[in-house]
Amino acid sequence: MKNEPLCVLNVQILCEDLDLELVHCSSEEMPLYDSSINRPGLQLYGYYAYFDEKRIQLIGKVEVSYLLSLEEEERDRKIDEFFSHDFPCFVVSWDLPQWKLFVDVAKKYNRTLIRSKEPTTTTFYRLFEYIDRKSAPTKTMHAVLMDVHGVGVLITGESGIGKSETALELLQRGSCLIADDVVDIKKHQDRMLLGSAPEVLRHYMEVRGIGIIDVLHLFGARSVKTSSQVDLVIELQKWSTHSDYDRLGLDEETKDIMGVKVPLVRIPVVTGRNLAVIIEAAAINSRMKAMGYHSAKIFCERITEENLKLEETIEQTKLEKNQ
Repeated sequence: MKNEPLCVLNVQILCEDLDLELVHCSSEEMPLYDSSINRPGLQLYGYYAYFDEKRIQLIGKVEVSYLLSLEEEERDRKIDEFFSHDFPCFVVSWDLPQWKLFVDVAKKYNRTLIRSKEPTTTTFYRLFEYIDRKSAPTKTMHAVLMDVHGVGVLITGESGIGKSETALELLQRGSCLIADDVVDIKKHQDRMLLGSAPEVLRHYMEVRGIGIIDVLHLFGARSVKTSSQVDLVIELQKWSTHSDYDRLGLDEETKDIMGVKVPLVRIPVVTGRNLAVIIEAAAINSRMKAMGYHSAKIFCERITEENLKLEETIEQTKLEKNQ
């Protein structure tokens, strides 16, 4: 059975998004089975061992200079041999006029040929980032995503517990809304989670008793962001006298989202608690931990030091009495 592609790119949209020129298109849809990009210097030289033809092929000044150093017959043979392989597309950077060397052979083998005005390195990273975004694994969660003092906070909890109302208070205090109720989360480079709202729901929030509100128009442009990294998960729970809540902050829990472990804080909900203030404190505390400052551990270390000093004083007092 043939492997499923990582993603399928629309070639025309790809070129529009990255300001590329489509010289020849073999197909409107371009399936990608490998997210990497290949610089085919060795292949144009004639070495095809370990050549992965499933990758996008990108050339720049170095490869073109080598081809121009060859006799015309040998150059045409090497180009023809390279284009006989079934790669997704061939990109020429630097707006090099020698792109014309590849037009006929691209049409002969029906390979997509694209021109870029940007330098090779810039083109490489723009293509890589674009493919990474398009091919990233995605998970949809019932939650609220906020940017709280620069920390991406994913607020979870059962329906009706007060997620949107808490987000509304956070907005009043200067935080930014990314998504309410439905959060699309993408995993980038196997370690970073980026959350956003479905386009149809972007900037909208549902508040029980009021209905749907447009956060952008009510609170202004400063109150919304298109996306944010997920740095912290806040789980709102109904208060229970039978639950043993962490009072020191030494129990460091995490939530697994698509294989990425994100710090998790459970906050009990009870009448009179200002959840927005607590979440702000949790966000800032999480950022301090990421910077290497752990308040709870430092507090416990100080208590331990004081206890040791007290024990030493008691022992010294006993020795003096015995003498």
